[in-house]
Amino acid sequence: MKRRTFLRTTGLASLGLALRSTFAEGASRPPRILLRSSWQTVNIGDIAHTPGVLRILRDHLPEAEVTLWPSYIDNGVDELLLTEFPKLKIAKRGSPELKQAFQECDFLLHGSGASIVAERDLIQWDQETGKPYGIYGITFPRKTSTSTSARSEAAMQKSVEVLNKAAFVYFRDGKSLELAQSLGAKSPVMEFGPDGAFACDLRDADRAEAFLKQNNLEEGKFLCCIPRLRYTPYWTIKENAKFDEAKHARNEEMKEHDHAPLRDAIVEVIKQTDLKVLVCPEDRTQMAVGKEMIYDKLPAEVLDRVVWRPDYWLTGEAVSVYIRSAGLFGNEMHSPIMCIGHGVPAVVCRWEEQTTKGYMWEDIGLGQWLFDHDSPKDQSRIVPTVLDIAQNPEKAKAMAAQAKAFVEKRQLATMQTLKKALA
Repeated sequence: MKRRTFLRTTGLASLGLALRSTFAEGASRPPRILLRSSWQTVNIGDIAHTPGVLRILRDHLPEAEVTLWPSYIDNGVDELLLTEFPKLKIAKRGSPELKQAFQECDFLLHGSGASIVAERDLIQWDQETGKPYGIYGITFPRKTSTSTSARSEAAMQKSVEVLNKAAFVYFRDGKSLELAQSLGAKSPVMEFGPDGAFACDLRDADRAEAFLKQNNLEEGKFLCCIPRLRYTPYWTIKENAKFDEAKHARNEEMKEHDHAPLRDAIVEVIKQTDLKVLVCPEDRTQMAVGKEMIYDKLPAEVLDRVVWRPDYWLTGEAVSVYIRSAGLFGNEMHSPIMCIGHGVPAVVCRWEEQTTKGYMWEDIGLGQWLFDHDSPKDQSRIVPTVLDIAQNPEKAKAMAAQAKAFVEKRQLATMQTLKKALA
């Protein structure tokens, strides 16, 4: 679905005024929202979903009391969230706090993710409480991002039933919306709704500035590049993840094909501009990938202006680096999302093994910055596009700003819907 259609069908022109900060006339207490989110912490994008949605809620429904029902908030992520959102309550699975949240919260909001990640929890909420729920900024895939095969028709129809019972469903890419409609999904509100990570504004300026100073990276004088294999090799970073021979073989088969254009772009940026390039990770597996497939394969004559980051970082430091860069390109999705959320130009490269999430770049008006590695035509445009961003920064920033403005209008509309559901 195109942006013009979204604007026409949702009446964004009528939403120019800010949302009122009151819950409902005569309400005796603030609304209470249970946010189901925080899927894992080995990926800064998965971390970013939660603070993004929390920020949107804080900006548009500041009176709401929010309880987070997380899957994982380890590795210091809980401290990050509580520092930024000191009123936040956290209720882990099986805890007395979660039992209390089921009793006291008015609404369950399923956060952004690669699918209806917590589908069973929505069913549990519906069966035990009978209270409403909504789904915010998801992809609705025929196959999940961790599987090589499509889901069964029975599984798809079960998911459609969960969609049908929702007060609203916001899909983070138009292709997911089209698929849900084609399968008969009939939630009262089904529209495009941006991934919550667009609103993530966690910061760690001290760490970011120290890192940039240590590596002689000046603000506005470097691009970020993110590597990625076709399948995340979780078996290299998670103790309980089994080695997957088929996924490993596919990664080995395609890793040169998928990273050669990124290296070529780096070389041209170094040759034709005065910018540097930072090779950095979005998840814990990508430092090694960046070293093997990008840094170690670059010509020696460009290495003095290329920095490889050997360590994982959390979302606050990453965002603080991204906003000081001239832009970002690579094979990931959520670092580009966070960049656009701050008006920083960002290129997305995708492939067939992924879900349809990458197509959100078309939905927000950045189709010319979306590339499919499985398309020779698309691959041939990666280098000139990255170079154009490097050589024409004001034009690139204007494009990013326009996309950011569109995303923020959609966020406003989604919160209007949530407010009505709460009332």
